[in-house]
Amino acid sequence: MKISFVAFFAVAALAYVSQPASADSLVDGSADAGKAKSITCSACHGAAGNSVNPVWPNLAGQNALYLVAQLKAFQPGPDGKATRSDPLMTSMAMPLSDQDIRDLAVYFESLPAAVNSVADESTLTRAEALYRGGNEEAKVPACLACHGPTGRGNPAATYPMLSGQHATYTAKQLRDYAAESRTSDGKTEVMRDISARLSKEDVTAISSYIQGLK
Repeated sequence: MKISFVAFFAVAALAYVSQPASADSLVDGSADAGKAKSITCSACHGAAGNSVNPVWPNLAGQNALYLVAQLKAFQPGPDGKATRSDPLMTSMAMPLSDQDIRDLAVYFESLPAAVNSVADESTLTRAEALYRGGNEEAKVPACLACHGPTGRGNPAATYPMLSGQHATYTAKQLRDYAAESRTSDGKTEVMRDISARLSKEDVTAISSYIQGLK
């Protein structure tokens, strides 16, 4: 059963305001162990957790709870199905133990996040209005309700950090949510609902804007 936008974003806003301002990870893992286990990851995501190829996401600085959730999403659940599918990531995530996942998550969380520029400045006005104010007519809520005004996300609520993420990668995720080929937003279906209401121009603009958030 879907949760209404009003109820969901009321909870999201409360969680964002009340999250602890702590540098300590919310995941019980070892950054040192994660670093040793991350050698294979660096082939796509970079030695410092920031990928050169914009098709692959930056992981540096991402909150550990979200990374844990996404690595598990690539693994089959009790029903034998995964909520995220990617030929490379599925094969990489399959052999990981729960401890491996926690260690990797804490390691990548500890790295300095990427700092990038807006991909297309011509879309800045449209994107900023959408990110900060949403689109009432299309029933699209403001992105900052969950991801924060600077895109740092909400670790306690498992909402990901968006700032500095490649525009190409973000746009693909929004399209995948809209097509329901990505379902890792769980029972709320909130990202699928939002993405389905975004126009092609919205996706391009908001992805560009997110890349430049600091």
